[in-house]
Amino acid sequence: MHPFETIEVDTGVVACDGGGGAGGHPRVYLNLAASGSVECPYCSRLFVRRGPQAGHPDADPGASAKP
Repeated sequence: MHPFETIEVDTGVVACDGGGGAGGHPRVYLNLAASGSVECPYCSRLFVRRGPQAGHPDADPGASAKP
C-alpha cells in the first residue's frame, strides 16, 4: 500500500475526484477545517492550506493584528 497523497492548496474549498479516470471517484467538494486541512472520504488524500495556520505555534502573531 502506498502512502496517501498530501496536496497543498491556497483556498478554503477543494475539489477531489481521486485523480479521475478509471481509478478515480465521484467529484466531491470539501471545506478545509479551522485547522487548515481536510481528508477526502473516498481516497484519503489530505488537503492542507499552504503556510502557517491561524492558531498554529508557527503562525505569525502579528499577521492578524490590526494597526
